[in-house]
Amino acid sequence: MNKIDAPKPEEFSKGRCPFCGIEIKNNLGHHIRETHGEKQFKQAVLMAKSSGMSDPEIGAHFGISFRQLEQIITEAYGANISVLGRPKKIRTWSPKNFQEETTTVWSFKQRGNWATHDGRYRGNWSPYIPRNVIIKYSKPGEVVLDYFVGGGTTAIEAKLLGRRCIARDINPEAIKLTRENLRFTLPQCKLNEQIYEPKVSEGDARNLIDIDDSTIDLICAHPPYAGIINYSSAVEGDLSKLSVEEFLTEMSKVARESFRVLKPNGKCAILIGDARKAKHVIPIGFQTIRVFLNTGFVLRELVIKRQHNCKTTGFWYNRSIQHNFLLLAHEYLPIFEKPGANHRLLEETVWEHKHISEKGVFWEYKLPYQAISERIKKIKKEKLETTTVWIFPEKKLNSEIKRNLLNRFLERKSRFIEVKFEDNIVKLSTTTKNKLSLVYIAPPEKLNDHKEVTAYRKAVQEIAEQVISLLSTNGFFVVDTKDVRVNGVLQPMALLLWEDLSKYNDFIIKEIVIVVPEELPLKTFNEFLQIVHRYLLIFRKK
Repeated sequence: MNKIDAPKPEEFSKGRCPFCGIEIKNNLGHHIRETHGEKQFKQAVLMAKSSGMSDPEIGAHFGISFRQLEQIITEAYGANISVLGRPKKIRTWSPKNFQEETTTVWSFKQRGNWATHDGRYRGNWSPYIPRNVIIKYSKPGEVVLDYFVGGGTTAIEAKLLGRRCIARDINPEAIKLTRENLRFTLPQCKLNEQIYEPKVSEGDARNLIDIDDSTIDLICAHPPYAGIINYSSAVEGDLSKLSVEEFLTEMSKVARESFRVLKPNGKCAILIGDARKAKHVIPIGFQTIRVFLNTGFVLRELVIKRQHNCKTTGFWYNRSIQHNFLLLAHEYLPIFEKPGANHRLLEETVWEHKHISEKGVFWEYKLPYQAISERIKKIKKEKLETTTVWIFPEKKLNSEIKRNLLNRFLERKSRFIEVKFEDNIVKLSTTTKNKLSLVYIAPPEKLNDHKEVTAYRKAVQEIAEQVISLLSTNGFFVVDTKDVRVNGVLQPMALLLWEDLSKYNDFIIKEIVIVVPEELPLKTFNEFLQIVHRYLLIFRKK
C-alpha cells in the first residue's frame, strides 16, 4: 500500500486547504476540485483520513458520501480499509474473561482487540466469531481453511489457538495486510504449546484445486455480500462487485469446493447477511444457506449474530417509523456439516420446497377491530422497535411482538386475525365484512419429527392460500416461527417457510425480524447450541 504523508489534524479542522493554505469555511472539497483538480482532491481526502479525521467529518468537509469515501480509499490502497496506519501495539494475547457461546444468539458489543486484531479492513468480522467456531469445531493441530481471509482475523485466531491454517484471498492487498497482521511472536508462556504459522497466499475460493479432497477439518469464512461493500478496486473475480443473482451463482462454486475439500463430518461456518432495496429486505442470507444445502451439506446450527452499530433514536427512529422499514441488525452464521458415512440425513420431503396442496383441518373464529383499536390507543405513546432484532422480557415476549406488529402494520379501521396451532388444529377466521390488513400466525408449541414439520409447512401454505383472498392490497401476512432440531440436524423453519410462501406471486417479503428473550439461559455446555431465537417473516400483499 502506498503510504500517504498526512498533515496534522488541525490543518483540516478549520477547512484549511492542504495545498495552498487558504482557509475555506464552506465546502473545502469544491475549492480543491476547482483549484487543484480531481487528483489532488482525492489526495486531500486520504490526507484527512490519515490525520485521524472521522468519516462523518470527512463527508462534511469534502461533500462526499460514505460510499464515495470507501471508493477513494479502495482505489488508492487496493483494499477497503478504515484506518490508514500500521498495526497497533499488542497489549494482550486473548480476550478478557472469554466464555464460549452456548446459545444460537451471539452478541459482541466490542469487536475485540487482542493480539493484532483491529478494524482496519472494512467488513471484517469480530475475532470472537472465529475463536468460538475454531474452539467448538476443531482440535489443536487440525486444519482450518479461510478462503475469504481479508485482514487475517481467522488466521490470527488459528495461530493463537494452535491450529494449522490455510488463508486465501483473491485480493493481493488483503494478503499483504494478513501477512502484516501475522508478524508476531507469541510470548514465552505460549511457546510450550505447538504453534503453526498460517500458510497465506492469493487464491480464489471457487477453485481450490491445490487442496486435496477430504483434507480440511474446518472452514471458517466471511464472504463479501453481493454489492454491500466493495473490497477491491480492480481485482477480477471479486464477489463483492456482483449482483445478487451472480453472487449466488458464484457461491455455488464455493460451496462445491468446500464440500469437496472437507473431511466427512467436517464443519463449514459462513457468516452472511441480508440487504435492502426499496424498503424491502433481500434475503441473501437464506439464499446463500440454500446454495450450501443444495450442495449436500446439512445444518448443524444456525446462529444469529447481532450487530451493535445500528442507530435506533433520533433521525433513524423517525425515518424508520415514517417510511416503515427496519434497520438491518443481524447476520446469519450457519454451521454446515459434511455428512459422514453414518450420518442420519433429513427426510427428502423436509428439504424439498415444492408446492403442497393437501388440505388441513380448520376451525374458525373472528376478532373484531374494536378490541384491537382500544389496545393500540393505550400503547401508542410507547416507542416501537426500529431494527430487525427485537429483544423483550420473556413474560412480555408475545404481547410485545403483537404491540409492534399492530402499531406498524395494522391500518386504522381495518381487521386483524391471529392464527394459532392448538392440538394439531389450525384456527382461522374466514368471515369478515372488511378487508384484513394484518394476519399473524403464532408458532406451534413444538415440532417433534419430520412428519410434524411437513404437516406444519402444509398448514402454513393452506393458510396463505386463504389469506390471499382475505388480505387487502399492501396488507401484511406475518409468520412467527422457530428452528427445530430433529435427529441432531437443524431444520431452518424460517428459510423453508420463506421458500414455500415466496412461490405465491401475491406476496413479497418485507422484513425478517429476529425475536430474542431478554433473559438468556445460563451458559450450559451441551453437544448442540440452545435455540433461543424466533423469526417473524413479514410478507406484504402486492
